[in-house]
Amino acid sequence: MPVTPSRLLLGPGPSPVPPSVLAALAQPTIGHMDPAFMKIMDETRQMLMKVFDTTNELTLAVSGTGSAGAEALMVNLLEPGDTALICVNGVFGGRLADKAGRCGANVVKIEAPWGTVFDQEALIEKIKEVKPNLFAIVHAETSTGAHQPLDRLGKAVHDVGGLFVIDCVTSLGGAPVKIDEWGVDAAYSGTQKCLSCPPGLSPVTFSPRAIERIKARKKKVQSWYLDMTFLMNYWTGNRAYHHTAPVNMNVALHEALRLVLEEGLEKRFERHRQTHAYLAEQIKPLGLPFTNQKGHRLPMLNPVAIPAGVDDKQVRARLLNEMNIEIGAGLGDLAGKAWRIGLMGHGSTKQNVDTVVGALKKVLADIPAKT
Repeated sequence: MPVTPSRLLLGPGPSPVPPSVLAALAQPTIGHMDPAFMKIMDETRQMLMKVFDTTNELTLAVSGTGSAGAEALMVNLLEPGDTALICVNGVFGGRLADKAGRCGANVVKIEAPWGTVFDQEALIEKIKEVKPNLFAIVHAETSTGAHQPLDRLGKAVHDVGGLFVIDCVTSLGGAPVKIDEWGVDAAYSGTQKCLSCPPGLSPVTFSPRAIERIKARKKKVQSWYLDMTFLMNYWTGNRAYHHTAPVNMNVALHEALRLVLEEGLEKRFERHRQTHAYLAEQIKPLGLPFTNQKGHRLPMLNPVAIPAGVDDKQVRARLLNEMNIEIGAGLGDLAGKAWRIGLMGHGSTKQNVDTVVGALKKVLADIPAKT
């Protein structure tokens, strides 16, 4: 049997998993149509609704990672010829635009520099101009650590008859996500970030407006596997068999959500904020400034600038191989320019900040700058 090393996961995900979640994952496997599993599914749905802060009945965990959740939203809510207005200020906004294009949509992109957020007033004007069938934006851009305000966008999208879609993969369970209050019609996330569950499921939620759009489609959803008309019957309807759900992963998610709600969402959000503030204090003497926009920084995903002349890969390799600490490399425009320090869910502690900052201090002192 292969043995995985014990790592301290302080990158962009997966995050550290609590022992009780790992224990839940290791329980005996039962059938995906077993009444006991149906009960777990129902309870998971109810807990996800609380974490998403929504009353949406169509809230469930897609069998697949966060990318499957993104794909599920795009293929269900877009038809060929629809107009999709997509905000791109990092890798994951770009991926949303790609997914929308693959659905045959007319994609209009609005872009902002990496590490910054969009001005909501400018977005509202663009929404009025384009009148999209679907408007999508990333709430927590994992590639840059940008924390996007969303509270004014829902009404603008609805006023032009569109659907408001968000990526909250990195924020769910670590920062407020207010689906109903913000007027969000569909959202997707992942289990491996602030929910502190292994990767493998994608929580999604669809509003009644989104369901109406799905039911009014002129063409079948292009993905049979991700067709919500089937999945809603498996999760909430007559329990019609659709696919063999990853039973143990759903059991693990159930336990992870129980822990989130046991702690309390507001306490959990505050813990993430405090840990982020502590990291900011501790890295200052190391000369590692944040690379994202001040005032709009995610507390759970912290990109810091790599000092001039320092070998990015060499530092991360030493952290991983000598100290069993994982931090993330920069993506896209930030490749080779930033490290991403994740302080997510179970891993968002001051102790972990002390550990990673101490390790970086040692490695940076030991490795001479490149000449």
